[in-house]
Amino acid sequence: MSAELKGGITTGSCAALAAKAAALLLFRHERVEQVEIALPDGSRLMWPVASLEQSNDTAEASIIKDAGDDPDVTHGARIRVRLTRRDDHNVMFRAGHGVGTVTVPGLALAVGEAAINPVPRTMITAAIREVTDHGVMVTVAVDGGEELAAKTFNPKLGIEGGISIIGTSGRVRPFSAPALQQSLKCALDICVASATTAPVFVPGNMGRNAALRAFHLKAQQVVEVSNEWGYMLEQAQAHPFTALLMLGHPGKLAKLAMGQWNTHSGQSDSAVPFVADLAHQVVHHSLADTTTVEGVFMEQLTAPQRRRVADRLAEAIQRNTAETFPATWLPQVVLINLKGDILGSAGDLQPWLRHLEEESL
Repeated sequence: MSAELKGGITTGSCAALAAKAAALLLFRHERVEQVEIALPDGSRLMWPVASLEQSNDTAEASIIKDAGDDPDVTHGARIRVRLTRRDDHNVMFRAGHGVGTVTVPGLALAVGEAAINPVPRTMITAAIREVTDHGVMVTVAVDGGEELAAKTFNPKLGIEGGISIIGTSGRVRPFSAPALQQSLKCALDICVASATTAPVFVPGNMGRNAALRAFHLKAQQVVEVSNEWGYMLEQAQAHPFTALLMLGHPGKLAKLAMGQWNTHSGQSDSAVPFVADLAHQVVHHSLADTTTVEGVFMEQLTAPQRRRVADRLAEAIQRNTAETFPATWLPQVVLINLKGDILGSAGDLQPWLRHLEEESL
């Protein structure tokens, strides 16, 4: 039996802990080694304080983020909160170094706001109010936050300059699928807010780069879905798109034709047998054994055969997706190889090709 995975705390909890420690120093002149805050579920969290500094009407505290066994890029990061007295009773927020700023509409925060999400803002305010009702400016910073942000969804979500201060429960649950889904939904929300009517769903960077090369697209029009195809297609059903394109490698997308909507290798079967069997049906000759879908296409088939097999596979993906996730739009499909070259497609690609035609006029 495997050991139970260790949980951790969110960046939102870190900021709230640091805010309370700074408030205790600024308003009560207390230098605490540990600090306690309330979490959204009503439970309490006690955590060690990493550092404290005070200067006139300002105090700063820091907390070291512990993500437990979750593969979180912010694990071990130092979250700093500086409080500065205001001449009113308001709690205001500002992004310090390493915390991002929202630059596009569609997120829970307005453009120009510090990327400190609503629940963490509520937690920070509550933590400060346990100490004082005085007004403060809260500046949240993260050491190395700009470098960490490059490893997150933030650049693709239009959050620039650093990481986001996030968390809805205050605690990190290892390998949280809901956390990933929430990030993916944010990307879809931005797509919708940008007035996109024909989004392009891709698994990741390879698909994104291929889509941007093949079609003239707005950055917000391309939505990465990772392995969460079922979740994201379900979310897409609620929006009045006129068209939707699914673009990716057949090693991933073939699983959709198999009815497997989470394409993670740990959650789905290999697509190799399915693709090899389909190729055999199309080209009418046996194929040698191979361990990859790329091998089926690039090593076992001629260029004309690749196109025929890829088109047939794309049609199967399109058909099963449309039956499983009925919507006002029919999903179109483009399959690419590992170099990003188009192998085949199904459906009408005019909604995306039209942009290319308009550019050439």
